[in-house]
Amino acid sequence: MQVLFISLMVLFLSSNLFAQERVLKLGVVPQQSASSLAKVWLPLTQSISEKTGYKIRFSTAPNIPEFERRVAAGEYDITYLNPYHYTVFSQSNGLRAIARQKDKRIHGIMVVRKDSDISSLSMLSGVEIAFPAPAAFAATILPQAHLRLEGVSFMPQYVSSHDSVYSGVVKGLFLAGGGIDRTLSTFPKAQSEQLKVVWRSKGYTPHAFAVSAKLSEEETERIQDALLSLNDQQEGMEILTRLGFKTGLMKSEDSDWDDVRSLKIDLLK
Repeated sequence: MQVLFISLMVLFLSSNLFAQERVLKLGVVPQQSASSLAKVWLPLTQSISEKTGYKIRFSTAPNIPEFERRVAAGEYDITYLNPYHYTVFSQSNGLRAIARQKDKRIHGIMVVRKDSDISSLSMLSGVEIAFPAPAAFAATILPQAHLRLEGVSFMPQYVSSHDSVYSGVVKGLFLAGGGIDRTLSTFPKAQSEQLKVVWRSKGYTPHAFAVSAKLSEEETERIQDALLSLNDQQEGMEILTRLGFKTGLMKSEDSDWDDVRSLKIDLLK
């Protein structure tokens, strides 16, 4: 009887501990392949898990349209998403911004092969141009708007991720492609060295770390504090640098993205 009682107590305590473990899903916009993202994001999820006591589980999607569907369905507790996506889902889903890269503006860029004669957007008239997805803010929306403003006709091809854009241009499948500085900087050096930037947009507020409206204020504050504390440790800054956040992170608020709202983009609403 005593053995049975002890066994039941152990089972009861184990069940309680398991039930108390908070598991939160961090959804990251798939600008790169899932394997590439996991390699650099898993150290961050581990660090945030240790600092908050919650189990943070990395997640992404096979492509940006599927990521948009998952965000709209509320599948992520914490989301790293582009500026345009944030303006949409903060309104429709109640996402709350908690952090963004410090002293950073996001720029759309257009890349071509380094050995290409192309030196301006006007030289791209009538060609196929690679973009990650229709609603990719800096890598698609900004360069396409500028091409149209200059009266350049083009044929967009959507290839799912920034990495696929860069690879397609390197391989000669496309003469040019849209991207951003951060993903180009984390693209394998042997390939990125074969590319050159021929256009860069003006700067806008960058990607947001946002939390679901389902999270409590206490949970939100713990996650925000854990993210910002990475700035204060060498190991934390190494994690951020591998992610492309070389300047660290800063606290953010919803109004930070009013510059994006002022563009009045309406693709997903």
